[in-house]
Amino acid sequence: MLNKYEVLNKMNQGRLVAVVRGSDAEDAINISESCIRGGIQSIEVAFTTPNCLEAIRKLADQERDALIGAGTVLDPETARLSILYGAAFVVSPNFSKAICEVCNLYSVPYLPGCLTVSEMVEALKAGVDVVKVFPGSTVGTGFIKNIKGPLPNIQLMPTGGVNLQNVTEWLDQGCFAVGVGSVLTKGAEKGNYTCVEENAEQFAHKVSAYSC
Repeated sequence: MLNKYEVLNKMNQGRLVAVVRGSDAEDAINISESCIRGGIQSIEVAFTTPNCLEAIRKLADQERDALIGAGTVLDPETARLSILYGAAFVVSPNFSKAICEVCNLYSVPYLPGCLTVSEMVEALKAGVDVVKVFPGSTVGTGFIKNIKGPLPNIQLMPTGGVNLQNVTEWLDQGCFAVGVGSVLTKGAEKGNYTCVEENAEQFAHKVSAYSC
């Protein structure tokens, strides 16, 4: 098992986190594996997926070179369960001190969703290393630079509103990484997982070229 800072370093190197919401565990697994084949090595399986824990367990067991995390975690009990099932990181749409304490106890990165400076400061005070800017579509890319003015030490990961056309704009603002969701499964509504892989490849290629 990777330690907390190895996980964060790998996420930062890849710059892309696939946010996966499947119709069931099997669908989430297929979407995740397609993203991994396409070059995205950080996968956030949302708890809105039925039998989410089974998907996390299987992916964590089989995809040893990828990071498998849990998303849409709303309470500390769910956070602990996801960690026990193999989640390498935990993401929530809001900041929760109780979830943060559980993740700190197990030395697992916690990325809470925040949208105000007050929320972000509270998260930093609790020991959060990376804050998820959510929903990113509400604030736009310039928000990152504005936040980094008063909080230059903060690491931010926007989720929501990130697409192939603006992904490098987000990174230009100094983002730690970006979360990419439904745009990855566009065209795959009927189980066309090849389409997911192709979408992931486009993101991975664009971010790789940007990083070089």
